[in-house]
Amino acid sequence: MAYEFKLPDLGEGLTEGEVARWLVSEGQEVAEDEPLVEIQTDKTTVEIPSPAAGIVSQILVEEGKVVPVGTVLVVIGGDGAEPVPSPPSDKVSQGAKRVRATPLVKRLARELGVELGSLQGTGPQGRVTEEDVRRAAPSEGPSPGHVREGRREPLRGVRRLVAEHMARAHREVPAVTWVEECDFSRVDLKLLVPTVLKACAAALQEYPELNARLEGDEIVYLDRYDIGVAVQTEQGLVVPVVRDCATRSVEELRGDVDRLADAARAGKLKPEELRGSTFTVTSAGKLAGLFQTPIVNHPEVAILSIGRVAERPVVRGGDVASAPIGYVAVTFDHRVVDGARAAEFGLAVIRRLEAL
Repeated sequence: MAYEFKLPDLGEGLTEGEVARWLVSEGQEVAEDEPLVEIQTDKTTVEIPSPAAGIVSQILVEEGKVVPVGTVLVVIGGDGAEPVPSPPSDKVSQGAKRVRATPLVKRLARELGVELGSLQGTGPQGRVTEEDVRRAAPSEGPSPGHVREGRREPLRGVRRLVAEHMARAHREVPAVTWVEECDFSRVDLKLLVPTVLKACAAALQEYPELNARLEGDEIVYLDRYDIGVAVQTEQGLVVPVVRDCATRSVEELRGDVDRLADAARAGKLKPEELRGSTFTVTSAGKLAGLFQTPIVNHPEVAILSIGRVAERPVVRGGDVASAPIGYVAVTFDHRVVDGARAAEFGLAVIRRLEAL
């Protein structure tokens, strides 16, 4: 008897996932609990084991495709000739006409400004497909006769998720960035990130509106200090979370930062290690410019970045001296945080770093 494996609910309110990589092929025998497929969510890549043993008779969703939870991904067992249910769909009322479309297609239509009721679906049972929506979308593409140039790659995996996340943050958050210089003479630069985490957690307790999120018409002030740390990997930027930054020592935080960064670069972060941050810190290290204007990590309301720390001239007591100077930038959601409060928070972080 055939077993139809559907994309499971992976938690955190996720409604869809991308098939990042198949770990089996059609005709292959798979054992129960053997790795089956890697699914990319907006949090991380999850390896899903096979829930059943048997021959992989049909793979129904190709790598790189994004599908809603409940979609049949693969059939295990049987002879591969059995009819497979179509992916779950929604019936969307458009006046007198009812339109069949998946949640993913509905969202795409909203983003592209396409009226679903105006489309003739080409999918099974008249379902509107992603291709139907994209064909109907207003286009500002190249004019007829234009020659397409360059090597092209689909936007997928972590890079697709980063693009979607950044676009949403840019679209929804009225962001402002404040910048000030900081003297890092007292900071062990080998402990820069955990030291900044500790300083931020302490300052956030004084300025709780930066450790918050906006939900509807309510500002939710959080009483935990779980800070995300942006890590660049070969697949793109990921933000694992360092927990309890207010109560733990710099050395303890360093252990977590190193462990999470190594796991991020190896692609082995657990889903729970990417969830629930209340604030984010980013440092581009040796690649940093003087300062950055980082994008707020939605649904948070603020992010702090550290620019390149280097020996620069400073004036002390009327004399010119040299000191390791770097720029601290705070980008914040102006709906929740006033400019003066963001500046006071940034200065509170700098005071702690300069007073170690």
